[in-house]
Amino acid sequence: MNDYKTYLDEQLKDPDFATEWERQAPEREYIKAIIAARMELNLTQAELSKRTGIRQSNISRIENGNSSPTIATLQQIANGMGKTLHIEFRQKVHS
Repeated sequence: MNDYKTYLDEQLKDPDFATEWERQAPEREYIKAIIAARMELNLTQAELSKRTGIRQSNISRIENGNSSPTIATLQQIANGMGKTLHIEFRQKVHS
């Protein structure tokens, strides 16, 4: 197990931390999805910026979790990568 996973597992034992971690799960999901799609296409943030009309600094803030994009912005990013935006509601998994 790597150091990050070990550290995270330890932090998740704290109920307050675990609650906040779960609350932030959707943000982590869209960040991972954007980065994975951009890497799959071998695009830099600057290239994605040109394709979307979104400033590179804004793309960086989104990917770093320092900005909460609107659905319209997520759609613009998806379109710039030739992808479709898909949002779904899933049943909560209780642990």
